[in-house]
Order: sequence, then C-alpha cells, then structure tokens
Amino acid sequence: MSSDIGAGEDLRLALVVVPDADVEPEEVERLTRQLRTELAELDVESIGWAADDVVPAGAKGSDPVTLGAIVVALSVSGGVFTALIETVRDWLGRQSGRHRVSVTIDGDTIELERASADQQRDIVDAYLRRHSKR
Repeated sequence: MSSDIGAGEDLRLALVVVPDADVEPEEVERLTRQLRTELAELDVESIGWAADDVVPAGAKGSDPVTLGAIVVALSVSGGVFTALIETVRDWLGRQSGRHRVSVTIDGDTIELERASADQQRDIVDAYLRRHSKR
C-alpha cells in the first residue's frame, strides 16, 4: 500500500506498546488491552491483534497481546487518523510509567512518548502530513 492514499481508501497501521524495561508481561497485556479499548471507540474500520510480522525485531516471546501489538484499519477521510494519534498521546499522558507507542504505516515508524507538548506536536504534525490525504 502506498502512503499516497486517496479519498475513500483505508489506511492500515500497526501500533506497538513499548513498556518500561522493568514491566511484567501481564502489565504489558493490560496496558495494550486498555489502549485497544480506547482506540476501538473511534470510528475505525477494524481493530485487532497484530500478526508476528509487525512485532519489532528482538522482542521477546511471540504472543502479540503480550508484546503489545495492535493493527488498526481506518478511513483516511473524516479526521480519524488524527483522532487516533491524539488518543494514543492522551493515553500515554495518563500512564504512570515511561511507556512509548510506536506507530507504523508502510514501514514508516514514529515513536510517541511523554515528551513536552511542543515536541510531541511538532513530531506528530510532521508524521500526519506524510500520511494524511493531500
């Protein structure tokens, strides 16, 4: 799939929760389920657990839920993509740990974390411009 997506087409992206190093697998699963629940409330086409091919190299284990991997398909129209990124940012802001979420579209990955609001806005704006309807 090309990054230049026309109106009416779906965008498929992978999200991976990257927890603090000392977080237990059960906590990663809980965090991932919590994020997935929030994302499912958006107007997405589909949401599910990612296949092993989207899990980062070097990750331990093979269970996508334990590894924190989610796949989302959404329409590029209607601002759903922007809402999804904002939901991830809000979710990260409410976490007590220094977790991160990587978002990948067509091999282009952005890693969201608890940066300053200005830093996050600049990074997210650049990413959104690359993958939003032109």
